[in-house]
Order: sequence, then structure tokens, then C-alpha cells
Amino acid sequence: MPSETPLFNGEQRKRGGSVMNIHIIGAPIDLGAGRRGVDMGPSAIRYAGLGERLRQLGYTITDAGNIVVSQPETFPIDNPHLKYLEPILEACEKLAAVVERASGPDDFPLVIGGDHSIALGSITGAVKAHGSVGVVWIDAHADFNTDQTTPSGNIHGMPLAALAGLGDQRLVNFGGFSPKISPAHIAIVGARDLDDGERELLRAAHAHVFTMKDIDHLGLPEAIARALEVATTDTHALHVSFDMDSLDPREAPGVGTPVRGGITYREAHLMMELIADSGKLTSLDMVEVNPILDQENRTANLAVELILSALGKRIF
Repeated sequence: MPSETPLFNGEQRKRGGSVMNIHIIGAPIDLGAGRRGVDMGPSAIRYAGLGERLRQLGYTITDAGNIVVSQPETFPIDNPHLKYLEPILEACEKLAAVVERASGPDDFPLVIGGDHSIALGSITGAVKAHGSVGVVWIDAHADFNTDQTTPSGNIHGMPLAALAGLGDQRLVNFGGFSPKISPAHIAIVGARDLDDGERELLRAAHAHVFTMKDIDHLGLPEAIARALEVATTDTHALHVSFDMDSLDPREAPGVGTPVRGGITYREAHLMMELIADSGKLTSLDMVEVNPILDQENRTANLAVELILSALGKRIF
């Protein structure tokens, strides 16, 4: 777990012999979620000191600000099985372009959300930059629904399926190609709330799902080792998409879809430190911080701590 003044492993911050530049990219989208407020997540995470704390680790920081997102009041829901589809696609198109530009040899795109629909944009941008990308999806939910299986119509429950080539063709063909990622290179970690339809889709796709039962049975280090093997074997890059509801609500109260029995504070830090130790991480999402539901910015502060652990912060 992090201390106040940890020593930093300089190898983690360098690629090609130069200090890596972190591009902070805000994606203030709440259109994909069923509850308002998560669009303020980027502000809450920045307020928790993200940029300065990354500089203290020795990185150079470029804060790209926020992508421009059309406000939901100006759009009808349209299809109740694909709520706010068009403005979500528009926002993700902007995000994909920014992530692609921020993925140079010595650059690292850090996307702060915003609801999990933003992963459609961030991962598409990573794939355009790197080619084949493996994904570790850390979440209480699999987000593997389609418009045919969704119980809510909320698109933040669909991005991973769309990236794998399943669902409405407007989501599937986003960015002009499909699939973006192979299910063989997807590892979902921390799942404990799956819908019946998406469970069937996950099994049919042969995606790798490490539930909380698997974490309890295997131990977190072994579960993460297996997830990293899935995501980094025969791929060119590693994208981690971290939903704060993967944590137990006692640790992260400021999320829209809390589920009891989640990852603990210590497990979450260990998870991110092991990902950093792999030396393979090339891009990261941190999503679903909802300040309206939070307590004194606890969840945003924890999000910053976990980002730091993923990017090299150590006790010793």
C-alpha cells in the first residue's frame, strides 16, 4: 500500500530512455449511465491532486482538458434499448482521436471519466495507435450487454461487447472497423453482478472472467497474473479500464451502481502495483466516480491513489 513518501522505480516512468509524458484526458460523460453526476468525475479527480501527484513521481504532465460533450437535456432518449446513442458516439469519436494522438512511444493516455461508455472511445483510439490491444477490465460488471440483452438500455453496460464485435452495428462499427479487440485477449476482473443475457454472451465468446469467487479462491496475485497473461500474450499493448465500482462500496461510496462484496482498498492497490510491475501498461481509464454520491471526495481521492499505484508509486 502506498506511503506518503514512497520511493519510485524510475524504470516504470520511462520508455525509450526518456521520461514518459502522461496525457490527462477528461471525458465528462454521464449519458451512458442511469444516474446523473458522473460527468463531474473528471473535476473531482483533478481536485484530488492528480496532476501534481503524478509530477511528484517524475512524470511530465500534459492536461488536455475535457473533450466537449453535448448535454443530455438537448437530446431525446430515442431508442430505450440504446439511450443517447448518437451523442455518446459523437463524444467517443472525439475521445478516440485524442487518445490515438496521445499514444506515442514516450506518451501515456490517462482517461478520467465519466461513465464506462467512454471505453468505446479510449480503447478504439488505443487500437488505432498500437494495433492489437489486450484489455484488463476491472469492474463489478462485465459491461457485455447488447441492445438485445440490456435490462436498462444504458450504454455504459455495453462497451466491452461492442468492442468485441457484438451488439448494435452503430456501436460495433464505431471507428470504421470491427472487432476492436478479440475476446481471447479480454480479462474481466472483479465481476460480481452479471445479467443473464450477458453471461450467455460471455460464455459464447470465451471471454476470460475472474469473478470475486475466483479472486477469493486463487488469491488476487494469481488472478491478476492470469489476467495479464490473457491480455498481453500476442498483443502489442495493454489497456486497463478501471471502474471504481469494482471496489467494495465501503471503500468507494461515490459510484452509481455499487455492489457489495467488492475489492478491498489493499487488494486494489496490490492489483495496480502488479499491473505496473508487468511493465506492459500503455493506457488507462479510471471511470464512474460520481461526486454527488460521494463522501468528502473519498472515491476520487482513492481513484488518484490507484492511478499512482498503476504508474509506479511504491512503499519502498
